[in-house]
Amino acid sequence: MTHTVPGHSGLSQFVTGWHPRRVDRRDSLSPEPACNLAAALDSGDTFTEGTVLPLLWQWLYFLDWPNAGDLGADGHPRNGHFLPPIPHRRRMFAGSRIEQHRPLRLGSPATKHTSIARIQPKTGRTGDLLFVTERSEYRQDGDTALVEEQNLVYRSDIGSTTSFTRSSEPLPPPTAPWTAEPHPDTALLFRFSALTANAHRIHYDHPYTTGTEGYPGLVVHGPLLAVYMAELCRRRSDDKTLRSFEFRLRQPVILEDRFRVEGTPTPNSAGVELAITSGGGRVHATATGTYT
Repeated sequence: MTHTVPGHSGLSQFVTGWHPRRVDRRDSLSPEPACNLAAALDSGDTFTEGTVLPLLWQWLYFLDWPNAGDLGADGHPRNGHFLPPIPHRRRMFAGSRIEQHRPLRLGSPATKHTSIARIQPKTGRTGDLLFVTERSEYRQDGDTALVEEQNLVYRSDIGSTTSFTRSSEPLPPPTAPWTAEPHPDTALLFRFSALTANAHRIHYDHPYTTGTEGYPGLVVHGPLLAVYMAELCRRRSDDKTLRSFEFRLRQPVILEDRFRVEGTPTPNSAGVELAITSGGGRVHATATGTYT
């Protein structure tokens, strides 16, 4: 796939001509990772061969484990096939769009085909940004099961810190029809990092997180917030199957801050609007889902 990067200033100058080839991975889809996440979430789910894999739990599979010597100071890979060659790179996961043609089933081998769909340099209030969209097609038994587009944002900086603060105000009374109030702890963050092969130190290394990156505490994984929203759908949707799910991460949740997962079915019950909120009207993530 060919990508055109407009202009030759800012970050675009580093990615002109950067066209990484598609990567294909195969996984046996053993029930074990799903059982491990269920245990970490204390969800009570049991998974065996033939069980349908919940949406977003595909992130437990097709994992890439770089050698320890290939990791950067932040725990992310120093270099990587789909990492843009920009200096002092910092990565942020912005969100994802998923179309589910049929659920993946455990115990049946599947393949994941990932390529770059879009590269978009932009300028924001924090400076030059590079938006990279990775498109993955999951195939099982000769058919396309899922298509996912992940939006990743990169910036080039060194020594800069974030300006996020804790959510100190109390949660207001719930108003959405569906609600949940998870209470992740350091053990869950550690286990979720391991289950998704995410070595980013902001999720487990408190001195690094506060002293180097400037967060006021450990950061709850953005993908974990998305799982919380998708799981609220799964628990409350009367056995309906999500056909599509799109979410956007807006600001981080800091560990030990209280937050709420909220869901509001659409008037015709064909979909649902979701959000993760905390005190003072903060919105940390939003999502929409539609059913088959």
